[in-house]
Amino acid sequence: MSGAVSRSTAVRRIDVRTLARVEGSGSLRVRVAPDGTVEIAEFAIFEPPRFFERLLVGREVREVPDIVARICGICPVAYQLAACGALEAALGVQLAPALHDLRTLLLCAEWIQSHAVHVFLLHAADYLGLESGFEIAARLPGFVERGLRMKEIGCRLLEVLGGRAVHPVNVAVGGFHRAPDPSAIRSLAPDLEWGLAAALESLAIVATFSFPSFPRDYECVAVAPTSGYLAAGTESDARIVSSSGLDIPSGAFAAHFVERQVPHSTGLHCLLEPGGRPYLTGPLARLNLFRDRLPPAARRAADAHVPHPCRDMFQSIRVRLVEIAAAFEEAARIARTCHAAVAPCRSDITPRAGTGCHAVEAPRGLLWHRYEIAADGLVAAAAIVPPTSQNLARIESDLRAFVPTVLQLPEPEAARCCEHLIRTYDPCISCAAHFLTFSVDSPVR
Repeated sequence: MSGAVSRSTAVRRIDVRTLARVEGSGSLRVRVAPDGTVEIAEFAIFEPPRFFERLLVGREVREVPDIVARICGICPVAYQLAACGALEAALGVQLAPALHDLRTLLLCAEWIQSHAVHVFLLHAADYLGLESGFEIAARLPGFVERGLRMKEIGCRLLEVLGGRAVHPVNVAVGGFHRAPDPSAIRSLAPDLEWGLAAALESLAIVATFSFPSFPRDYECVAVAPTSGYLAAGTESDARIVSSSGLDIPSGAFAAHFVERQVPHSTGLHCLLEPGGRPYLTGPLARLNLFRDRLPPAARRAADAHVPHPCRDMFQSIRVRLVEIAAAFEEAARIARTCHAAVAPCRSDITPRAGTGCHAVEAPRGLLWHRYEIAADGLVAAAAIVPPTSQNLARIESDLRAFVPTVLQLPEPEAARCCEHLIRTYDPCISCAAHFLTFSVDSPVR
């Protein structure tokens, strides 16, 4: 961590030049007037823009899942499933029912490994006054080791279904390139059941941590699952809902949400219309909206350890452990009943012109894709809105309210507390830096 708070009779500043224990490169800049008014609260992303949406134009439909997987090494599956769902909608492809469970299982694996990295290596240290997972391992014997084994199980499940743990290669528009081996899936059931017990044990430990109190009135937004708790991108009629009453098909996303470029960051801010309102997506939003859809063991754990509704982002580490438990519980259920290979494992694709949208719940929240396909089967246009872009305005709004509560602390501690708040969101910074507009001013010849 590199941060400081400057004391001045005129203006006070908090500058964290490089945030630690997050994915990607970002910084924090805060300026407070002498009367205590927060004039600036900027979570700046300074990674260079990545042009994935433009790179997809002109590509064959079959290439898209492998390309979008490269947007994120932590949650490539969510990108693949969102892309496949949108492209299948555009092409009129119907998935075989047996493929729905396999895609849900694949997303379970991603939730497990992604949440485990954040909880055990990036976030828990904040509640213990420590700097790294190595220090946690010394303070709480077995805690980090348990988390790493959970992550390993998630990665093994990704390998069985997707061909490899990072940037899986077996996901295809219409299904899978090769049918996953049912015996290999069933063989993981004991590990998945161990993972459920380990997640519940870890939640009981985390519940004893000392938590700051920072309640906020969040407008929660998420994809509504048609069954269960995970929205895995298999539903052709996936709907996006909010705690304020929004209920729209995924195809209407662009009519209600707008992305804007901000001067201080390469990351886009997505806001809810009307009014350009910041909103919350991710684990806390999902649990507030769909707690009653948790599988039984995860539901009991949530009721025991997480208030309802939960309006404090500092409690999000508990929520992620509830979701790890839910993913293990759902994965174990599917694995135990997996007795035959899906045949065929992929629906046929007939190139045609069309437009399709789809949304899934990545570990960090709602992920939306839209594709236009030309008559030759090539991608004519693409739009991708990642979860972090949707949470950036919410993070800055939280910082504006939070900073006055920590200004009385010693300078390094105030900066550390602001970093802690940002880490509660588990921002995937690289995903947000995908660029909105590009223009070149050239002299008239």
